[in-house]
Amino acid sequence: MKYIVKKMSVSICAVLLLASCKKFSEINVNPIAADSSQVQVEYFINNSIIGAQMDPDVAERSFVLYWKPAGRQASDWDGGAINVGSYNDGWSTNYYNQLSGWLNNANTAIQIGESKIKAGTAKSYTSNLIQVARIWRAYLMSEFSDNFGPMPVDAFKGTNPQFNDVKTVYYYMLAELKDAASKLDLSVNSSDIAKQDPAYGYNYTQWKKYATSMRLRLAMRLSEVDAGKAKSEFEDACADVNNLITSLDDNFQVQEKDGWSALTGVMTRSWDTQPLSVTLRNVYQGLGGIKSADLLGAAFQTAIKPANWLGQRYLDHFPVKNNDPVTGYWLDGLPYSIDPRGYKAFSIPGDVNNPNYPKQNGNFDVISTRNLKTSAGGNLKSVDAKYTWNARIDGDLGVKDPMNELFNYGGTMPRINMQFRNSTQKRIFFAAWETYFLLAEASVRGWTTPVNGKTAYEKGVTLSFNYWDNGVVSPGTAAISPFVTAYLASTTYNNCGTSVSWDHTTEPPASRMMDFQDGYTGTSGSVAIIYPANTLYKSGTVKNDLLTKIITQKFIAQCPWLPLETWSDHRRLGLPFFENPTIEKPIPTLPALTDGTYMTSNIKFFPQRLKYPSVLSNSSPEGYKQAKAALGGEDAVLTPLWWAKQQ
Repeated sequence: MKYIVKKMSVSICAVLLLASCKKFSEINVNPIAADSSQVQVEYFINNSIIGAQMDPDVAERSFVLYWKPAGRQASDWDGGAINVGSYNDGWSTNYYNQLSGWLNNANTAIQIGESKIKAGTAKSYTSNLIQVARIWRAYLMSEFSDNFGPMPVDAFKGTNPQFNDVKTVYYYMLAELKDAASKLDLSVNSSDIAKQDPAYGYNYTQWKKYATSMRLRLAMRLSEVDAGKAKSEFEDACADVNNLITSLDDNFQVQEKDGWSALTGVMTRSWDTQPLSVTLRNVYQGLGGIKSADLLGAAFQTAIKPANWLGQRYLDHFPVKNNDPVTGYWLDGLPYSIDPRGYKAFSIPGDVNNPNYPKQNGNFDVISTRNLKTSAGGNLKSVDAKYTWNARIDGDLGVKDPMNELFNYGGTMPRINMQFRNSTQKRIFFAAWETYFLLAEASVRGWTTPVNGKTAYEKGVTLSFNYWDNGVVSPGTAAISPFVTAYLASTTYNNCGTSVSWDHTTEPPASRMMDFQDGYTGTSGSVAIIYPANTLYKSGTVKNDLLTKIITQKFIAQCPWLPLETWSDHRRLGLPFFENPTIEKPIPTLPALTDGTYMTSNIKFFPQRLKYPSVLSNSSPEGYKQAKAALGGEDAVLTPLWWAKQQ
């Protein structure tokens, strides 16, 4: 912007670093800067949307080290904070401050637009820009509230507001989205400012679809605590399917740009390994019945294992105090069958000839042979991880940690592929598959929807498959869309006991017989592997009902762009099955997780929110007191939000 604002104030309300307390007339203090009649609304909207892409500093901390482990889209491989109930105040402060700036820009856009209308200097599209800013602001509020919890809904009125509880925040956002969408004039042409909207180029039809689809997301968030409100809001929003995001072309997404800026990809830091999580491994493996042999080239065929092969057992080196159904075993090859999207998103260790193979600190990590050590530190056995498919469980591995190099090096486990590390993709905030999975869930709940549950479910899966073939740059992998028909008909269970077919709701047997080899002696054996009991959902009595299928598919489709949503779904429903952190050694921040409880699921074992950063309590003790009162519990990682499922 040419001398529009030399320095926009980011002075924040005393109660919360959230939005500017000042009216626009108070922002400009530079005598040569433009006044409010010259500043353009679209500049502030553009700044807000671009800023929210997260520069590498805040992206690494919030997106990669908070959201991805909490949403189980990556293992918390480096012993970080969130998945064992701890936190980092510095990370939270950086994210909190930047989010405040994004909200401040959105709010300023609204203030400028309103001032132009009042002064009679508005353009034909000014009113629409105000509605766009309101829609975007509602999203940013949801991001804030779903991370921290209570926030002021009056922070945009220029006064010191009171913190509102999460219920009030959600009611406000739902009303804002509905009202703003209804006030968009779809006939207005804004092509001359299209470049100032990195998401939709000021295509107001798409903005309306985004607002309405966001209403579905937020309404469904209330399903477990406020079913009447959830149902009425959802049914009102989905009454006209033409106003929803139902095509990949309508996805809310922003193009990444290489370098160091807010547009730099959120997963680009090469030192962040971002390996496959145990949750994803269990969800992927076997799901859909598509054979690895049909997905992979000739080089991998000899590495593919039989369907009943468990792997090598290393009980002295691998963690066992957890409820991962295949804990203690190393799959010394590739799974017989797998969800095809697994190989699209994650690398196969040692596949260095693939141009999509991830680099570590700028270089290929080709070392896949690592050692299992003795308790004294000597080498006991070398294990080659090339062409294998394993994941490191979160938690405290105790004395086994230094003895197991296989779990301490990125080259031994599948990692997020290179296409997400080089800033060539479009970051997705809302995709068409989510609309359909929300409609499928609503149908299962008995709500009125424009399509039936099966149709919506299968459409969501198909769109996800199509995305990997057409919507993402994915070199080195074959198309997976040709497999979608067979995938949707599959009755094969994954490691969690869930199948794909909508019409197949038969529960899996209690266990399955699997073959293995003792990794130390080479002795062969067989063992009954029990499907895990997800006691967060229906007391662990079901594993293959319709809602479990829907959320399982939604979980897979949202990877890797929407870990905050997969975290939110698990907090809301307890789905899909998340294994507990392992406790070879007790974890002080998870006191309820003990030797006597680790085989059950409990919300006290999983992060529920981010603590408010110390900047809030230090700068506004009274505001912090209000926030805690509105939260209804201790300001802690394990305190559930109002809408989260509680058992």
